[in-house]
Amino acid sequence: MISAWINPYNEKTGETLKVPDSCRRSSSTMDTLQVDDGFHSDGGSVSPPPSPSSSSSPSILSTTSDHGSLESVIDSSTHRLQIESATSCNFLTTSRRLAVLSFEQCRKLNDVMNDVVAIHGRGNFPTLEVKLKDLVTMVRKKLELDVSSGGGGVQVKDIRLNGGAASHVLASEPQPYNDLDLIFGIEFSSGRHYDRVKMAVLNTLMDLLPEGVSRRRITHTTQLKEAYVGKMVKVNNNNDGDRWSLISLGNSPGHKNVELKFVDTMRRQFEFSVDSFQIMLDSLLLFYDCAALPISENFYPTVVGESVYGDFQEALYHLQKKLISTRQPEEIRGGGLLKYCNLLVRNYRPVDYNQIKTLERYMCSRFFIDFPDIATQTIKLESYLRNHFWGVDEEPLQYQYLMHLRDVVETSTVCLMGHERRQTLSLIETLAMEIYYREQQKTQQQIQQQIQTQPMFFVHTTTTPRATNAPTQLTTSRSKPDEYDKTWQVSQQQSQPPQIIHATQSQQLQPITGVSVAQDQNANTLRLIFANGIYYAPVIPTTYCTCNSQWTT
Repeated sequence: MISAWINPYNEKTGETLKVPDSCRRSSSTMDTLQVDDGFHSDGGSVSPPPSPSSSSSPSILSTTSDHGSLESVIDSSTHRLQIESATSCNFLTTSRRLAVLSFEQCRKLNDVMNDVVAIHGRGNFPTLEVKLKDLVTMVRKKLELDVSSGGGGVQVKDIRLNGGAASHVLASEPQPYNDLDLIFGIEFSSGRHYDRVKMAVLNTLMDLLPEGVSRRRITHTTQLKEAYVGKMVKVNNNNDGDRWSLISLGNSPGHKNVELKFVDTMRRQFEFSVDSFQIMLDSLLLFYDCAALPISENFYPTVVGESVYGDFQEALYHLQKKLISTRQPEEIRGGGLLKYCNLLVRNYRPVDYNQIKTLERYMCSRFFIDFPDIATQTIKLESYLRNHFWGVDEEPLQYQYLMHLRDVVETSTVCLMGHERRQTLSLIETLAMEIYYREQQKTQQQIQQQIQTQPMFFVHTTTTPRATNAPTQLTTSRSKPDEYDKTWQVSQQQSQPPQIIHATQSQQLQPITGVSVAQDQNANTLRLIFANGIYYAPVIPTTYCTCNSQWTT
């Protein structure tokens, strides 16, 4: 090792140099680094191996320089190995986050981009109808346009489709989504860029106004903001490093809203693994501009998707199997509590039940930090129900959703006092009862409408001589009774309207809804009549003994 070149140096110069103790390293370490220590010089001076981090090879003439060169070799080699290992890990991590979309996924993405988006205006402002791909292109052009021309004067890095629409594109089965979330990657170098972005979006809405609308009467962009913008959020947090802005176009229940998110930096971009997908639209937008042929199985662009959850295939597996997985929910505004109960009501199940019980506590704690009083909780819950459960198929899920929310709050809340916890539970129960009562009223109204639309039949009833003069009581059944199979016979023409039989003893007219019961005088057998989807049974003019199966008179 060091003695292999110090000893020849001592023999030639007559000096007595020794190897310092600090330089006595194990041979295994040197062998691992593969340092060649046998260098000799004709001039009597010995040179150590050159350092990998240096382009020059300084001469070593003393023990101090020897010690420093060997440490630099070891430290440089170790540092290089660490850099290579970190680079390899980053590459593997990045490659796991990305995936190329198949043709079927590209086709679904193309359908989403070609859907016509309706941005409803308040008051007398008309509804703006535009394809999603055209809206994205117009917003990007306005952002990159000069400020003097009404643009934002910012450079757009990339454009991505996010949220439920991205999950719908990637999933093998149709996934319902309520909003169209678009992310524009830009740089907010100063506070003025937020205002420029807002003005660029409002000027885009001005260009989308249909022909015949007098633009001269719209004197200020504030009117457009009040008419078409449902929500605006501005985040410029220097402590966390979050710099982004959100503009939601349209706030009409029952229609998909378009949420434009302009992001410079965002620490947390997902809530759960199933909504962590982002689809990069730049290649698809370029395809629309350049390609003359439509998308086909043999001709479609290369579109890349990313999962900000960390593992694309794992997140896609969770989406296909309806699994719930997240990490650090305390970083999410609201803790992801409302989204978590939304997944539960749609038959999603946790990947790890033990872990999710622990995470539920963090969800509840962060939710009550962001919404501490009953007033803010009420506004948030009503807004969430209105925006995420609309339509004929979704409204019945509101009651089940609140019941799931109540169970989670009751079992996992540890940060509230007793009376605060009871107030929140009472709020959830009150909302649930209001929804349940409203649904019951709708059901009763539908039943009454069906009864009113059904035809009314007036039927003469007949009785045998042994029957009393009391009014005949009819019993109904949706299926044929099993215990009367031997006595009753189903009519061969059940779908025909009931026959009108003239009574032999009483000529009383009784209004009955689609019912006709009579005794066939010729065959002397009883009939079971079918009308309006219901079997109607006659009253047997005898006494049926419940003690045995024999008939008595």
